[in-house]
Formats: sequence, structure tokens, C-alpha cells
Amino acid sequence: MPSPLRIAVLASGRGSNLQALIAARDAGELPVEFVAVGSDKASAGALELAKRAGIPSFVLNPRDFPTRRDYDFELFARLNASGADLLVLAGFMRIIDGDALKPWVGRMINIHPSLLPKYRGLHTHRRALEAGDSEHGVSVHYVTAELDGGPVIAQARIDVLAGDDEHSLAQRLLVQEHRLLPAVTRLIAAGRLALAAPDGVELDGQRLAAPLRLSGHTLTR
Repeated sequence: MPSPLRIAVLASGRGSNLQALIAARDAGELPVEFVAVGSDKASAGALELAKRAGIPSFVLNPRDFPTRRDYDFELFARLNASGADLLVLAGFMRIIDGDALKPWVGRMINIHPSLLPKYRGLHTHRRALEAGDSEHGVSVHYVTAELDGGPVIAQARIDVLAGDDEHSLAQRLLVQEHRLLPAVTRLIAAGRLALAAPDGVELDGQRLAAPLRLSGHTLTR
């Protein structure tokens, strides 16, 4: 039997997507080993989740470094030392230096609360509402040096309802986030997904014409 995929996770906040990954692992639905959880904030809830799950964790404070680049290279030195095969950004709220992340391209994914390429960056729920969108969603993509710009692997969509505000939209979308990220990670753990450089995604050796879509807990073409 092959060894489980070794995963490191970076998170800046409460870590609800990390919890979704841990729950999928514990349910026998995700054959992975968590080797590290890192954060830029000592108060991040993700660190407590890691502690309770017995996952090694670390905090790296950006204020302890003279430049963002210095911080990022030390961050990735820690991740390299963990022996991770895949790095998952699960609410890590920092822009990462392109040179620092370059060795990880194809082995690094991010979850972003919009239907990319719409609404890269922050305040995605507010921007979707202000634009009058009838549909909103979440994307998992490969990370490249371009902010929220790497090839999109999969998306989940929800309708924008009359009376929605930022909070209600975010809460309903979170349910889909917690399904989408484990589903994508499961395909990577099975060796079925790969980056097709420079701007595509392959599933089972075939290039995807469009991102996979989440239906229930399952990804479909």
C-alpha cells in the first residue's frame, strides 16, 4: 500500500477548512498525513485545532523579519523541513514572494471564496453583492506567483438570494468550502490531479476544458 500523501497547511484564522480536512481524514475519506500547520498569527484558531489533532504546528511572525521576502523564504524552509508533499493554503492571508513559492508550483493549492477569475483578493462576498451577481462561489486553484491567479481546479456555486448580506452569503458558502477542499485534496492524494503547465489542470492525464464542479460531495466534469 502506498504511503499517504503528506500535507502541510497554512492558515491565518480560525481554521475551519483545516478542520474539514481533519474530519475527512478521521472519517477515512482522505488518505493523508498532516505533517505541519503553520500560521503568521499566534492567535489563529487553526493552531489550537492542530494541537488537539496532534499535528506539529508553528508560528512565524512577519514582524520578526526585515522584509516580506526574508519571511517567506524562512516560511518555506520550515515547510521543506516538514517533508510535506502538498501545501494547502486554507485561509492564509498573505501574498507570498514568487521566488519563494516557485519550487512548490504544482504542489501547492489555495481555496479562495469567489468564482475565479472574478474577485481576486479580499472582500469577495461584498464585491459579488455590489455587482448584483445572481451566483457566487468558491474556487480551489494551484498557486502561482500571480495573486489568486493560478489554474483553477474546481469550483462550487451557490445562488445569491434576495436579502443576502455579506455574513449570510459567507456562511452559506462556507458549507461548500468544507466540501470542496477535501474533495480536491482527495483527488491529489489519489494521484489523479496534476498541474498542466503553465496554465492548465489535468485529471487522469487529460487536460480539463473547465474547472471541475462540486455536486454534493463529488467533483464532476
